Amino acid sequence: MTPTLLALSAYLLLQFGIGIWVSRRIRSESDYLLAGRKLGYPLAVFSIFATWFGAETVVGSAGNAYRDGVSLANAEPFGYGLCLFLMGWIFAVPLWRRQLTTLADLFRARYSVAVEKWAAAVMIPSSILWAAAQIRGFGHVLSTASTLDVDRAIVIAAGIVILYTVFGGLLADAMTDLVQGVFVLGGLVVVFFGVASRHGGAGGLVAGVFTDPRVSFWATEGSFWELLEEWSIPICGSVVATELVSRVIATRTPQVGRRSALAAGALYLAAGLIPLALGVAGARILPGLADAEQIVPALAQDHLPLFFFALFAGALVSAILSTVDSTLLVSAGLLAHNLLAPWLGITDERRKVRLARGGVAAFGIVALVLALRADGVYELVEQASAFGSSGVLVLVVFGLFTRWGGPRAGLLTLTAGVAVYVAGVALGWPYPYLASLAAALGLFLAAAVWEARGDAARPPGPA
Repeated sequence: MTPTLLALSAYLLLQFGIGIWVSRRIRSESDYLLAGRKLGYPLAVFSIFATWFGAETVVGSAGNAYRDGVSLANAEPFGYGLCLFLMGWIFAVPLWRRQLTTLADLFRARYSVAVEKWAAAVMIPSSILWAAAQIRGFGHVLSTASTLDVDRAIVIAAGIVILYTVFGGLLADAMTDLVQGVFVLGGLVVVFFGVASRHGGAGGLVAGVFTDPRVSFWATEGSFWELLEEWSIPICGSVVATELVSRVIATRTPQVGRRSALAAGALYLAAGLIPLALGVAGARILPGLADAEQIVPALAQDHLPLFFFALFAGALVSAILSTVDSTLLVSAGLLAHNLLAPWLGITDERRKVRLARGGVAAFGIVALVLALRADGVYELVEQASAFGSSGVLVLVVFGLFTRWGGPRAGLLTLTAGVAVYVAGVALGWPYPYLASLAAALGLFLAAAVWEARGDAARPPGPA
């Protein structure tokens, strides 16, 4: 076992210890899925930041910058950072005031039970794809820190993540996110200055990035519609993602939820620029990598002393664990709370918690299979953000802020969002997500008008 792998093992044991300790305090479904709705500013800010700042940011966006450079076509980290700001400005307060356990609860209260169940079924695959992206990123870290090949490392990573998530719940995740967020920021800063110290200092490294011919912040080779498609996926596809919603509604007050999302967005943007810079500089420093997504771990291993590389590896593991914990947790929550518990007639809180933990294990295995078959981390994240999210966004917006639409509008909108996006990808449409968003919005409005006319034509009931 290498020293770095030994350090990672020690860090993972610490995570297990926290998860097991906190598990003794879990008495109800709300404790397990929402940390008892008690998150304050430090835990909420870093929990939102650490949940969003995962493998796709450190591994995926750096790999894209290494291969293709940076331009307006790169939505990461800018699009996902803007998504957090929009959550704080628009959605956090009304979502918190609904006192939801999962996002699917909103669809039950606003539309119907059938819409709730269909929404849960649509949102679960998105969370599993997010988990698969993080597991794949975790596998890259283990592979770099050991002699394991990437696929074998991904299998080991999945086992670790599944066990950690089964025990912890949101309370354990939130408690460790504060430490994990500090580790992530510290680790990235260490790598940046470690690389800069051997390549002209921080100023020289930044100047090299800005003068790189592959960097263009104001122009892109793609068309306007290509740019809109690229940015709409992280913004429209993630602004009401279940992982983000669960953090906001777990806070103490609506004001804490709103301000925490805004602060996390600012932190995300600032930290997300570092992997981009390392990816661009890495193409010059370590050219010819077989796997572009290995660039940040490779730079860290090549430029840092063993102790600081172990610090970075721990930081990356922190980012991944905090994200995958959330994704598996919300998908299991949707399955247990909105689908299985009502169907099986389960009302006992402890049985609900056991049901959610079983869902975590099952979905973790599914995420492992997806991670092994995926082309890369960033591709998984795009699929997670896009699958079914257009219909969910339309229903959340109209459900929170208007009285338009009923059960038929809800079912048609969710179905259109999924069907049009899947068809667009399968048939090679140039803008499948924009098409799904337009279809979901158009069908909702048409169905809402149809329902309104039907209600108006219906004779009034007895007084």
